[in-house]
Amino acid sequence: MTEKTSRTPDDGIANRSGPAAGRDAPVILSNQPGSFAWGVLAKRHPALIQQVRDAFPYGRRQHEALDALLDEITRGVVEPLAPSEHDHAQWADWGREYFGRPWFDAPFLWAESYFYRRLLGAIEYFGTGPWQGIDPFAPFKRAELRGAAVDEELRALDALADAPPDERARALLHASLWGNRADLGFRVTEGEAAPGDATGGLVVDDGAVLWQLLPAGASTTVAVVADNAGRELIPDLILIDHLLLHRHAERIVLHVKPRPYFVSDAMTADVVDCLRRLAEAPGEAGGIGGRLWDAMANGCLEVRAHPFFCAPLPYEGMPEDLREQFAAVSLTVLKGDLNYRRLVGDRMWDVMTPFADLTAYFPGAVAALRTLKSDVIVGLEQKTLDALERGGGAWRTSGTRALVQVRR
Repeated sequence: MTEKTSRTPDDGIANRSGPAAGRDAPVILSNQPGSFAWGVLAKRHPALIQQVRDAFPYGRRQHEALDALLDEITRGVVEPLAPSEHDHAQWADWGREYFGRPWFDAPFLWAESYFYRRLLGAIEYFGTGPWQGIDPFAPFKRAELRGAAVDEELRALDALADAPPDERARALLHASLWGNRADLGFRVTEGEAAPGDATGGLVVDDGAVLWQLLPAGASTTVAVVADNAGRELIPDLILIDHLLLHRHAERIVLHVKPRPYFVSDAMTADVVDCLRRLAEAPGEAGGIGGRLWDAMANGCLEVRAHPFFCAPLPYEGMPEDLREQFAAVSLTVLKGDLNYRRLVGDRMWDVMTPFADLTAYFPGAVAALRTLKSDVIVGLEQKTLDALERGGGAWRTSGTRALVQVRR
């Protein structure tokens, strides 16, 4: 495959092929009935349209647009954005090979991303009327944040308050890792995943390498690319507090989505909601919330929201300004399943393909913290793969396995 690069005048996002695109690993599509990708398009997306429809008192125009989108994704072909849409030219470039074809025949990563763009268009998120900028997923995120599970998780921090720093660091890293199970989009059709063992459930564990890259007392900046809001973002923020408090990092840059995406993906508003939830809690959690609030004020914690994070592209296609941001930090930590798919490429790789090979393009050291909820995985050892296959079940997609992978 020949690499191609195009730029749009508004944000400079490149349109490139994925990592190691010349290899033979096929791009994941959604046209195999019964596959995980097929289930997302055939079941999860229609269910989500209904949930969004029920969550707000939308008017007739929004209901008709949602009905039309549902009909298109289930029985029609991919339609382009209207020429009047602000990002029409950009999506016309990204989707030129897929418009007019069934949604199931487009690459899974592209189809998912375009679905969320079309969903926002249907409820007039980008319009000039009263629904402009209203997050259609906010009720789901806020309900989770107010839930009893979050209360329990915050109370558990008190037991860690006096733990040795190394023990606390490992516990908080695993909390951030397994917090990725708290994914509202995943639960639309799958239900709550069964709890995984926080050590035995790891199929790759490069945690020791991660801490080697973040020695205490180093004047480093760390980038954290968030995934989900709510129950996942809270342990991410708690881990960030630990990094700052124990001087594993002098500064943290937290990257979030600029608009609603993949149901529960974190935006700046979600960061604020989580900080308030922490600050208002009793005990250790409240102290963490207060420190993070101060860290925002003094610049030790900065939130950024680059347009690329809502693009249907792998990270190898990142624009130069984002590449420079990642190159300037000591380590970039990518949270969650979607970030992993974009990091290594959403392809059916041989699972023993080295993680370092597929991430060699990334500008600087990179760590992936991910609960497995899609088919893509690389960097496994043969004995691990054999054990997983013997165990049966959908270990790639059930959310009961996880990994920490690091490339120095």
